[in-house]
Amino acid sequence: MSATTSPQTPHSPSTEPEDQLLVSVVIPCLNEEENIVAVVTQAREAIQAAGVSGEVVVADNNSTDRSAELATQAGARVVHVPQRGYGAAYMGGFSAAKGKYIVMGDADLTYDFHEIPNFVRELDAGADLVMGNRMNNIQPGAMPWLHQYVGNPLLSGFLNLLFKTGVRDAHCGMRAVRRSALPAMDLRTPGMEFASEMVIRASKAKLDIREFDIQYHPRGGESKLSTWRDGWRHLRFLLAHSPTHLFLVPGLVLLVLGVLVMAMVVGGLNLFGRDWSIHTLMGGSLLTIIGVQIVSLGLCAHAYGMYFMGDVDPWFDRMRSRYRLEHGLMLGGVAIIVGLIAAVVIVIDWASGGFGALSQTNLALVAVTLIVIGVQTFFSSFLLSIIGLRGKDPV
Repeated sequence: MSATTSPQTPHSPSTEPEDQLLVSVVIPCLNEEENIVAVVTQAREAIQAAGVSGEVVVADNNSTDRSAELATQAGARVVHVPQRGYGAAYMGGFSAAKGKYIVMGDADLTYDFHEIPNFVRELDAGADLVMGNRMNNIQPGAMPWLHQYVGNPLLSGFLNLLFKTGVRDAHCGMRAVRRSALPAMDLRTPGMEFASEMVIRASKAKLDIREFDIQYHPRGGESKLSTWRDGWRHLRFLLAHSPTHLFLVPGLVLLVLGVLVMAMVVGGLNLFGRDWSIHTLMGGSLLTIIGVQIVSLGLCAHAYGMYFMGDVDPWFDRMRSRYRLEHGLMLGGVAIIVGLIAAVVIVIDWASGGFGALSQTNLALVAVTLIVIGVQTFFSSFLLSIIGLRGKDPV
């Protein structure tokens, strides 16, 4: 990541093909008739002042007021996007944009479009995605304290923890992207989560992401954000795009803990000054079974992300090349067979005692656990293989 502080420098339009604009400013719009003229005018003036070839595209998200009409009168090219949603509006605007670079900004006067040359400079220097960082220059009254000091820092920090982007303000609405980088991102989300998706997919695709400080101004008109609903949607989206942290890590923790608890009870180990018996073994069995199930779901989530969501997942790619369906079937089969053998031993011992009271409760619970996780592994392997049929090299 880089923080750019050098002065604005105009870009020479002579370096671009004559039939291609350099910059498309794409502005999503939903009932913004109070602000849209001022925003479009500012964006057009910024393009002209920078001496670059460009256009302003307003992606009208099925507004019910005069936003589209006023945007056209102000000199923007209006694209009508019937599907409601922040991401849907942007994707419609991206499809219509003609520029080599796309600068994104909201229609609520919170961002200064005179920053366009700074975004262009970073893209010219090789960046694929350039983010604005509002957090150091928030004007009084521009952002609620809950968003400024809690919501945005926590969500941006969590995104960086999961995806290592290094972006300090992952939800800034002013950013720029190289149009040729959009196919690698394969953006799909129609809602507010689009802001997170863009950063996540750019990171997964190993694109060059940069960031510099910008100012954030008070909004004109009424905000359409819902603090708790949109915050939860972003958090849910982050977790859904990180099956390793959502499934594999907690699943493996539960699995290891369950196996250790079962081994302690079966081995007769004395821990914390007491002996542990059947009830503890039942808890260990439960943890083991749940852990295996969560890990299985995590592997399926990784496969689904790769084959159906266009995710880039080097770890899963390596695993897929080494482990096939037959490996999973063999592992599950071995667990089932060992469990059945233990069950047979219990039945033989029971018969030899004249079919009286069952005494090998510990071994019985271990046998049941092995059979259950064996069945889970066996059929989860088939499910992984079915998901992988979409890929060129099925698992």
